[in-house]
Formats: sequence, C-alpha cells, structure tokens
Amino acid sequence: MTIAINRERLAATFTELCEISSPSRKEGAIAACLKEKFAGLGADSISEDGSATKTGSESGNLIVRFNGNQPEQEGLFLSCHMDTVEPANGVEVLRTGDIFTSKGETVLGGDDKSGIAAILELLALLKENKSPHPMIEVVVTTCEEIGLLGAKNLDYKQLQTNYGYALDSSGIDHVIVGAPAANKISIEIKGLAAHAGLCPEAGINALALTVAALSELRLGRLDDESTRNIGIIQGGVATNIVPEKIVLKGEVRSHSIEKLDLYTKEILNAFETTVAKWQGNPAVGDKRPSITFDIVGDYPALSIADDTPVIKRIQKASKLAGKTLKYIVAGGGSDANIFCSYDLPTAIIATGMAKVHTVDEQLDLNDIVNLTELLHALATTPS
Repeated sequence: MTIAINRERLAATFTELCEISSPSRKEGAIAACLKEKFAGLGADSISEDGSATKTGSESGNLIVRFNGNQPEQEGLFLSCHMDTVEPANGVEVLRTGDIFTSKGETVLGGDDKSGIAAILELLALLKENKSPHPMIEVVVTTCEEIGLLGAKNLDYKQLQTNYGYALDSSGIDHVIVGAPAANKISIEIKGLAAHAGLCPEAGINALALTVAALSELRLGRLDDESTRNIGIIQGGVATNIVPEKIVLKGEVRSHSIEKLDLYTKEILNAFETTVAKWQGNPAVGDKRPSITFDIVGDYPALSIADDTPVIKRIQKASKLAGKTLKYIVAGGGSDANIFCSYDLPTAIIATGMAKVHTVDEQLDLNDIVNLTELLHALATTPS
C-alpha cells in the first residue's frame, strides 16, 4: 500500500524550510512559517507553548492538532525540531539531480527540516485525498541542538495522543528503539598562580593536577553500553604563569543507569584522589589545591520493547507499505528521550539526512519520499 508523493512539492517545501535561518534560540521566522503552513493545511488547533521564557528562544514549541475523521482509532504524534546547528545564516540550497546540499558555507538544515518537510507533505496528501485517519498531533520543538531544551520545557499537558515518532536520525529505513542516558559534567581545579620562570615552586599547577587525574581514567568506549568523554579543557593566562585554574567539561553516556552512575563517580574519584595526594612545599605555605564538580542529568535513557503499541504500529504500517525497516539501538540522545520520560513512548525514525552538523551535509530526495510513504502508512493504517 503506497501513495504517489508529489516529489517536486516536497522538494520545494524542503528547500524553502532550509533557506529560513533557524539556529538554536533564533527560531522565530521558521515558527511563523510553520504556523502559516499548518493553518493552510486545515489544522484544528495550533498552539505555541510558553517554553520560550525558559529556553531563551524567539519562539515556543508548536503543538498542532489534526483531529482526523476516525475517532475510534488511536491517534499518534509526529515530532521534529525546528532549530539547526551553526553556521546557519543565509543558507542557499543547491540541488543536483535528487541530491540537496548547501552552497558550502553553511549547514543544509536537513537536521531536522527533512522531517518537517515530510510531515507537511503527509498532511497535504491526507487533505487532498480526503484520506481517513485518526488524530495526528505534530510537535515541533526549539533548541534541540543545545541540550533538548524545547522538549525539556514542552507543555505536555496539551498533548492528547499517547505515543509517537520523532523524525530525527541520519540514514534511512531504520527505527531507533534504544538510546542512552547522559550526564553532563563540569570540573574546576583551582591551584595557585606564580611566575613560571622566577618562582614556579611557589605555584600550584592546576594543569599538572588535571593531567594526573585524567591519566587514571579511561575515555571513549567503556563497554557495549557506555562511553565517556572530556570534550573541553580551558585554563591558563600566559606562558610564564603557572596555571591557577583549569575547567573541564565532559559527559558520560550509558544505557545502564547503574553504569552511568559508576562511570560518573569514577571521574570524581580520580580528581579527588589526585588533589588529596598533592604534596606542597615551603614556598607554597599552607595553600592547597581545591576542586569543584557540577553534575547535571542531561537526558534519561530510551528503551522501547517490541510488544509496545508504538512499535507494533510501525511494524504493521511498514509491512503494508512494502518497506523493510531495521530496529536499532543508538548512542545519541534526542527529544525522544525526553518524551519517553513523560510516559510518551517515542521511536525515532531515520529521515535520510547525511553528514549532519557539517557544511558538507546532504540529503537525497528519494529518501524523503520514502519517509513520507512510511508516514502515510502510519497515519492511515488502522492501529
């Protein structure tokens, strides 16, 4: 069961969306465009929540409802984010055959406007063909790329459907059913500044302490379920000054909450032990190094079983649409992690985006067509 997709309309929609600059917190223009498009497609309600006061965005999240004409069937929601990473100002889309790229000075914006374009084409098809379908809610969030802030501050009380699909993954023909939880970690080591040439012994080298602590830690992939990384190290003011302060920022991810806690504590223990072992000298006096930590739970784990309605529905739809999907466990976090934590099971569907977060980003029109066919099957196949 497939439907003829209006390829050129879909291509035009995708191009239009990409060329509206929408870096995180500057989503005002794209939100206004989407409100207009959803209204033109006959939305029964279009709501912008109050999350902007918490995220700092120009716009709140959009929650759009199409009531449908099958109230006896269980509805679903489809979700995307409207923000992109930088560089995102002045995007110019180049199309070569069926391949979309940017002019090369910005990202393309397929992450996540490929998903939005597919949703808009789906809604257009449902309207044109007067297709029977249950309630469909569309959730378009802000500030996903800077910490899932829109999803974290979404007004969930407005949602009437119980599960859905986030269109936000590279590749095609796969569904993500598992993703890790993550902790963000910030560490500050405070030493004592001194002239590095005249009296280095009067200083406490915060960088040396940092190196000693990091040498006790494994970074990268820790096991099949977990990773750990220190991504930012900042400190020092001059080559002739013993560095007084070093700030590190990193993360731990794991599909296991127990391991997430264990690997996070290992970082703390390594730095605390290093500072505790430090031995001074008369030039330093009674001064000692100090350390402070800040640990923030960034997002919870996502894990969806095969026998849940959200998975059964897409399995049925894909079979009727003649598509073979792979169900995988991934290593990244997304809005779906947050939705799941609110008891809204959310599987992640790949949209075809490739080389995301780079100026070499690209997208194949055939992949968005394929995605739209799957969405049509999801919307029209009885639950």
